[in-house]
Amino acid sequence: MLVSSNLLQSQVAPAPQPDSAATLAYIHHTWDTLTRSMTDCHSLVDSKVTTHPVLYLPADFTPPADILQAAERCGVTIHHLPRKIKKLGDVMPEEIGENGLLYLPHPYIVPGGRFNEMYGWDSYFIILGLIADHRASMARNMVENFFFEIEYYGATLNANRTYYLTRSQAPFLSSMIRAVYEDPTSFASKSEADAWLAHAYAMAEKDHSTWMRPEHRAGNTGLARYYDYGSGPVPEMADDSTYYPDVIRWLLAHPDQNHGFLQKSVVHPDAAEIERLRQTSCDITHSAVCANAVVDGYRLTRDFYEGDRAMRESGFDPSFRFEAFSGATHHYAPVCLNSLLFRYEMDLAHFAHLLGRPQDAHLWTERANRRRVDMNRFLWRADQGVFADYDFIHQRSSRYAYISWFYPLWAEVATRSQAASIVQHLPAIERPGGLSMSDTNTGLQWDEPFGWAPTNWVAVAGLDASGYRADALRIARNFTTTIDRGYAHDGTILEKYNVAAGDSTVHVLTGYKANQIGFGWSNAVYLKMTEMLQAHANKSTAE
Repeated sequence: MLVSSNLLQSQVAPAPQPDSAATLAYIHHTWDTLTRSMTDCHSLVDSKVTTHPVLYLPADFTPPADILQAAERCGVTIHHLPRKIKKLGDVMPEEIGENGLLYLPHPYIVPGGRFNEMYGWDSYFIILGLIADHRASMARNMVENFFFEIEYYGATLNANRTYYLTRSQAPFLSSMIRAVYEDPTSFASKSEADAWLAHAYAMAEKDHSTWMRPEHRAGNTGLARYYDYGSGPVPEMADDSTYYPDVIRWLLAHPDQNHGFLQKSVVHPDAAEIERLRQTSCDITHSAVCANAVVDGYRLTRDFYEGDRAMRESGFDPSFRFEAFSGATHHYAPVCLNSLLFRYEMDLAHFAHLLGRPQDAHLWTERANRRRVDMNRFLWRADQGVFADYDFIHQRSSRYAYISWFYPLWAEVATRSQAASIVQHLPAIERPGGLSMSDTNTGLQWDEPFGWAPTNWVAVAGLDASGYRADALRIARNFTTTIDRGYAHDGTILEKYNVAAGDSTVHVLTGYKANQIGFGWSNAVYLKMTEMLQAHANKSTAE
């Protein structure tokens, strides 16, 4: 029996159409599916590293009764950290043994997918979304979890796993504090809010000191760099065992990009070679990831691993922003980090003023002003018209086009004339579906053609704050449309999008190849951009 092509076509269901109402409905209920707590068995699982869940408590910390009950119910082993932690690196992951989850006292929102813990910079955007979606109590819970991390684990962590005890993440804490403190539904009274702010100020001061340590200094620039106190390959890449070998293969195929990242070795080294590798590469007896990171007699150098770890503190893991696979991240004073620290210092000045501490306020303002001077000296490139990352080892500015150009607008460190110059560079990274991370397609997830919610929001909010509302609204409209289109196709919201195509088509060469579902910061930024677009529409109607 012959069936006409017209009949076959009529039986094919039409492609689902983007529908913002459907996207919003998904976001409203997804907060619950992304909620974790120490008494939830699912919260303790770490697909990246372990199969048997282990929960770690601070040294000398008495486990609450509900945690003991949950541990028995979930088959979880409870351990204490070996000693009290005052700062990052006081306890190294290799001292602990089995990797595990670090205890936090309050429920929190995770990003989604393989990321089943509370993350550092993700949480800022998630908190904005929670407040926009009338869930201020959860937003406050998350900020108070960061206070717990600072008090017991030394700083805000990349995330609450033991293998993150050596690094923080992009410092958005003061902005999280402001978001909660300034929300009228977060506190029952002004006195409660003020008492909370006093504690928040003390915690933020301690967290800020993390970035002032000698290891985080970017040479003699007066600026900061990303830095991880650990060594060798990161444990959380154990479930992506091809990443470091893929890096080696690429560097072998592109020898002009091997800036001291490769060294000769052997597949099966003897005792003397193992000891040499401990000093020049990584410890193959300690790390299976290290042992397997060898291709054709080549291994990655210690310097590459230091840069790789610093890159992960930045959150942009990986791109080619700081040379191949960002293996030289620790050699740069980055625009993003120093913009965030300027904003942090101005926020601390604001908190001190609210708390009636004028001397503190003056001190923080002076620190911010010094950072502004140093950023203008080392990062502002008048010939390019942008703030550029500065390689303090070779004393040269990067010419890599990157979305971090727009961080100084968000942080309000750029002058009016600097902002006008920076905005002229929008065409380099603006695509039909939003802002791309860069204009260089390396096949890595934090480069062209991929657009991410957090950096799109930083740019949009920065443009709006600097008076470029039309640009901000256009980009917000395009990025939310991309998310709508992706949701209509996938039935979920994802961590990143192809902004060149304006959809969720993502093919990554190496690194995190999958596009994780969930997804905390995409949900949140969609809400914030929708809020911005609606406010503009309401204003236009009123006028």
